[in-house]
Amino acid sequence: MKIGFDNQKYLEIQSEKIKERIARFGGKLYLEFGGKLFDDYHAARVLPGFQPDSKLKMLQQLKEDVEIVIAINAADIEKSKIRGDLGITYDDDVLRLMDIFQSLDLYVGSVVVTRYRAQSAANAFLQRLRELGVRCYCHYPIENYPADIPHVVSDDGLGRNDYIETTHSLVVVTAPGPGSGKMATCLSQLYHDYKRGMTSGYAKFETFPIWNLPLTHPVNLAYEAATADLDDVNMIDPFHLEAYGETAVNYNRDIETFPVLSAMFQRIQGGSPYRSPTDMGVNMVGKCIIDDEVCRAASCREILRRYYAARVERVQGRGQDEAVRRLELIMRRGGVTSELNPAIAAALQKADDTDAPAGAMLLPDGRIITGKTSSRLGAASSLLLNSLKALCGIDPDLDIMSPKVLEPVCRLKTRYMGHKNPRLHTDEVLMALTISALTNPLADIAQQQLPKLHGCDAHFSVILSEEDISLLRQLGIHVTCEPRYETKQLYHK
Repeated sequence: MKIGFDNQKYLEIQSEKIKERIARFGGKLYLEFGGKLFDDYHAARVLPGFQPDSKLKMLQQLKEDVEIVIAINAADIEKSKIRGDLGITYDDDVLRLMDIFQSLDLYVGSVVVTRYRAQSAANAFLQRLRELGVRCYCHYPIENYPADIPHVVSDDGLGRNDYIETTHSLVVVTAPGPGSGKMATCLSQLYHDYKRGMTSGYAKFETFPIWNLPLTHPVNLAYEAATADLDDVNMIDPFHLEAYGETAVNYNRDIETFPVLSAMFQRIQGGSPYRSPTDMGVNMVGKCIIDDEVCRAASCREILRRYYAARVERVQGRGQDEAVRRLELIMRRGGVTSELNPAIAAALQKADDTDAPAGAMLLPDGRIITGKTSSRLGAASSLLLNSLKALCGIDPDLDIMSPKVLEPVCRLKTRYMGHKNPRLHTDEVLMALTISALTNPLADIAQQQLPKLHGCDAHFSVILSEEDISLLRQLGIHVTCEPRYETKQLYHK
């Protein structure tokens, strides 16, 4: 895989940029951290060379100065809001985040429950935190926030919130997900600091859109594709253009709220430190792209993946027509077509030839491997095995797993576990391959090729089972599917 991003340079210049911003505000900075602090796989896909944990590593370079505050909206606690990528509630994710930060020697100072109205679930969560020895604070709903600035920036507005006691110069405000009140938390701290005669500042860290890339650059279009189900739209920052005569890209929500934020700064501190929403950011990602063509190509492939994912989600009842429509527009703007991934045409052709579900994978060396449905293996399992055999030069017609291993597993599924379909999922095939490796050297060689599948694109002619999609993604394979099921059943799991 070609590299288009200098990760080491990013770690160095990003931490220096944040240090500069801390110094600008007299040694105290509240940094609103948008997006994912770790496991940022979107950034890793569109910027080949970017490591998913880069932001955490950058913070670790500043760990002597860093204190983390985690914000969570009381309404999200009350309705048991779920993180779709993890399948856990936001309140459980707060505890998970704390464990991860602390395991990396990053100091988590406190948790703040925002929009708190003494909801029963929020009270239970606060009690749980206190029993765990976690410092916690409450911030309250403010009527007409943020429009009524005189009321918001007053003792009856931000002044009602608990003041979060912090001891470090860089306070990173993060959250389990969007709408958690990160910006309001930072503004509340600025107000309380000002009332106490303390100097402090605010900045924002969002990886995307990348402000110093063109509006229609595929990396920025890929961000729009990733948020197609939201109201986020990339725009030219008009405030930045007016102030500096320079074109910069931001997104609509920051541009729309900037006049209000500027007025708040004016009221809190007597003047706004920023002339544009782009000024508020500290993101240096765009300075670390070393091969623009590589990043453009990777981003176009990501847009295509997002398009197929949105079509599948629509069939599953989890997505809307509007998201698909927006993605179609983004594809046209970026010149993205299905031809970018030759595995798509190969999978559909294999399905036509066999009159059954099929899949295809594009290997790192450019070869396209296909897999078909058989009596023992589904399309995903077949494709996985065929790809492993191709990577180590094993004859594709050679069985590397004995029927003596496969048949008992198939029988177990149908006779004892109540499955109607005896075909093996990918996780079951890997187990069988591991067992076969004890007696078959070829099976052992094949399983050693698994790391080489990381970053490959695979496409299937039907929607895969959750088990298969999960396993393939764990291997780092980018999976897309046609938006249709193998059968006409109404219930699918």
